[in-house]
Amino acid sequence: MSTQRGYFTADEVRTAEAELFTRVPDGVPMRRAAYGLARVVAAELRARTGGVAGRSVTLLVGSGDNGGDALWAGSILRRRGVTVTAVLLNPERAHAKGLAALRATGGRIGDGIGSPDLVVDGIVGISGLGPLRPRAAELVAGIDVPIVAVDLPSGVDPDTGAVTGPAVRADVTVSFGAYKPVHALAAPYCGRIELVPIGLQLPEPRLAALESGAVGADWPVPGPADDKYSQGVTGVCAGSATYPGAAVLCTGAAVAATSGMVRYAGTGAGEVLTHFPEVIAAESVSAMGRVQSWVFGPGAGTDSDARGRLAEILATDLPVVVDADGLTLLAADPALIRGRAAPTVLTPHAGEYARLTGHDVGPDRVAAVRELAESWRLTVLLKGRATLIAAPGRPVLVNEAGGSWAATAGAGDVLSGIIGALLAAGRDPVWSAAAAARAHSLAANLAASAGPAAAPISASPLLDHLRPAIGTLRALAPDRR
Repeated sequence: MSTQRGYFTADEVRTAEAELFTRVPDGVPMRRAAYGLARVVAAELRARTGGVAGRSVTLLVGSGDNGGDALWAGSILRRRGVTVTAVLLNPERAHAKGLAALRATGGRIGDGIGSPDLVVDGIVGISGLGPLRPRAAELVAGIDVPIVAVDLPSGVDPDTGAVTGPAVRADVTVSFGAYKPVHALAAPYCGRIELVPIGLQLPEPRLAALESGAVGADWPVPGPADDKYSQGVTGVCAGSATYPGAAVLCTGAAVAATSGMVRYAGTGAGEVLTHFPEVIAAESVSAMGRVQSWVFGPGAGTDSDARGRLAEILATDLPVVVDADGLTLLAADPALIRGRAAPTVLTPHAGEYARLTGHDVGPDRVAAVRELAESWRLTVLLKGRATLIAAPGRPVLVNEAGGSWAATAGAGDVLSGIIGALLAAGRDPVWSAAAAARAHSLAANLAASAGPAAAPISASPLLDHLRPAIGTLRALAPDRR
């Protein structure tokens, strides 16, 4: 079973394509791509209109190989009885062989979108940067039917997913040979991703996503010799009398994530025990029993007492997750964490990232999370619909949530609790952060879909759906116990 899905930059793909061209006859990769694209378009026509023959497709054709792929695919669709019209955005530089193939099968050349059943975006490929040019933007703005993008939606940066102006928002994106960062970092613009293999030999990825089945296979569950201590004891220092909800959400997530034990230190103990009587509470960090990890920050405050508790926790040799108010304390006093040797995970959103670094995340989120991880020498989880996890010398992991239902108050408290529980169970910090993000986003999606139609949620139903989410991940593992 594959454990990761790799995403490859434009430069990496171009290098792999150059190597491919030395192994296969000229034109074979484009024909493979075109047949794959035509197959996806035909399937989309059938699913949306009930058939293929007699349907109508408009191709938006740029001057690069993506335009050639679209033209070749158009000629294949013509042989299946589809009416195909190509709009050439740069007629003098249109792919000559692809255009000849389309014309030979009866394809038309047009000036506008017309009234098709579907549009194919072949405007630019992985070498195209920046927003759509005015003519392309005008055409795209007038489309009111599904769009299938060739390799990536035009106008979206292939490596960062940044959108700086007019861009295609596709319903389906057909990627050739490899997944690209845009497919994870700008998923709302890509729609469903279909991969067409063309024979590329790719390097080890520097950006990857954990496969759901692999997360489920490695999720800690009790074995025949386990007890509550051997499975890991999570220490949570979060919330307060003023913000007891943060303590409840963070602690509840740690309780739900594994089958070990959770200890709580703080003034929110009354609310925590009301919701989760299995938690063991103490008034202070020093009064806690033995733990295998710590979670600090959600609702913990930023006064001198909070700083003291954070300093005490960071002085241990245990794995620590720092979130929310803890990040504010670190931004004010980075010396608290500099040089720490034990595993440490920071979980900032964009605003907290700016406070920690002194600058905004910027358009290249992968570079941003890698920079903070390398500079501070620890693991960083940068929150977002595409959550990114980086650690020094490691590939960046990405979790594309499949929606933004978790963008709600308190959801981050739940995420921190999950990470802390996985660390207590002895899991690697990068894996723990990425696996927690996967379970967290799935729980949010399950909660949002619990009714007759998807609807906004809050953190409490997200927490309620955490165990079902873990069960879903474990069900995808072929060797589940």
